[in-house]
Amino acid sequence: MIDVAQGKRNVLGVLVDVTDYASATARIVEAAREQRAFAVTALAVHGVMTGVEDPAHNARLNSFNLVTPDGQPVRWALNLLHGAGLTDRVYGPTLTLKVVEQAAAEGLPVYLYGSTQPVLDRLVPALQGMFPALKIAGVEASKFRAALPGEEVEIAERIKASGARIVLVGLGCPRQEVFAYAMRPLLDMPLLAVGAAFDYHAGLLKNPPAWMQKYALEWLWRLGLEPKRLWKRYVLLNPAYLGRLAAQKAGLWKATAPEAATAPVHGFAV
Repeated sequence: MIDVAQGKRNVLGVLVDVTDYASATARIVEAAREQRAFAVTALAVHGVMTGVEDPAHNARLNSFNLVTPDGQPVRWALNLLHGAGLTDRVYGPTLTLKVVEQAAAEGLPVYLYGSTQPVLDRLVPALQGMFPALKIAGVEASKFRAALPGEEVEIAERIKASGARIVLVGLGCPRQEVFAYAMRPLLDMPLLAVGAAFDYHAGLLKNPPAWMQKYALEWLWRLGLEPKRLWKRYVLLNPAYLGRLAAQKAGLWKATAPEAATAPVHGFAV
């Protein structure tokens, strides 16, 4: 059995947790029970590279309470660089279901923030079909614009008034991480940046075959589904990630991890 309590490890300057589904779910649900602010994201290659390319965002990511290795290449990096011994990634959509399952079992209401209203209209019955005991405290679609002055407080008040104990945030990377970082000081509950989980569980995106997921070929599947939107992400960022990973392993590049950001975020996207 591997030790999943190794804490955070440096992957290209982004601090990623050595964790598995059970440990990650337990930490999130514990924070929900204790009504404690707790920011979570699951990072694949694209998520890590957003930090590499933007030092301010890197520092923001490094302030998160929990950053899971969403993609196989991120898991491989933890094993290669730090001997983590992880046998599986902690994939955002799967982690979402595990957290929702436990929330349903314990009666912890969930708030869904992000995506579009048509997606949410499909997602809510899908989740309730999987977990009949699930309490959905509120649903709020993305406005696809920058937040207005003071709007973060209004959003936080709506979420708190709903009785929610966990917030799932589906705004896409890096908008969802910026949102979760900005909202964490205002909410005494976990905020999970869950990426494409809303689309997957609403039945709008199909997961690739298990063998593609195992061998880190999920990017190829996604590229085939959305080539115009995703080609730059995968064609340019994947080689850059591998190059920097090799340089970090060989000691040719020192991947410094910026200190956790503490300043409030203004003008984030909602």
